[in-house]
Amino acid sequence: MCNRARFAGEPETLFTKFGGDWLTPKPMDNRFNPKELFPKSRAYVVREESGSRGVDTMIWDVTAGQAPWPMTNVRNLKLQQWKALAERPENRCLIPLTEFAEWTPDKHQAGEGKPIKGEMWFSVTDQPVFAIAGFWRAIADARYFAMVTCDPNELVAPIHPKAMITILAPDDHERWLSGSYDDVLALQQPYPADLMTVRGPVFPTRKAG
Repeated sequence: MCNRARFAGEPETLFTKFGGDWLTPKPMDNRFNPKELFPKSRAYVVREESGSRGVDTMIWDVTAGQAPWPMTNVRNLKLQQWKALAERPENRCLIPLTEFAEWTPDKHQAGEGKPIKGEMWFSVTDQPVFAIAGFWRAIADARYFAMVTCDPNELVAPIHPKAMITILAPDDHERWLSGSYDDVLALQQPYPADLMTVRGPVFPTRKAG
């Protein structure tokens, strides 16, 4: 499942692409790095509030640390806990990315030491910035989100045969954010493989020998 992603852009580009402005104050601390997304890290998220669309900052773990591991991806939208979010447009969101990674199924020799798995980075050729279907919820004073996954396409399946994150076409953004529960289920589809590209394996944690 996707636990590594990037957004190589500035928040102002999101206002142009998705509309709106800040829904909450822009983060000003140095710990926030939206260009590198990991579980429990913060990311820019597009959502609607009181009829207005804008950009928020949320934590990538919809269970807010209440589970044994971060819940970053959601697949079965018919489970009651996820259906409760899927049915409510106010709990849906878009997660802007420029690329995402999946680990290689096999380990590789990368420099000295034991073989390790590498990262395969996927991007969308017809959308330099693309949106992932997601859900969010507020707990206490913070907001948390998860990405929705679906069946993998032919490009992702050899690397991760179980699932891929749900990439939305621009024309489907509005439908995801404001449509019915049936619309949500209908949009949970793999993005066309011929509109994506992949690079790797990349070994960011080990220097080449």
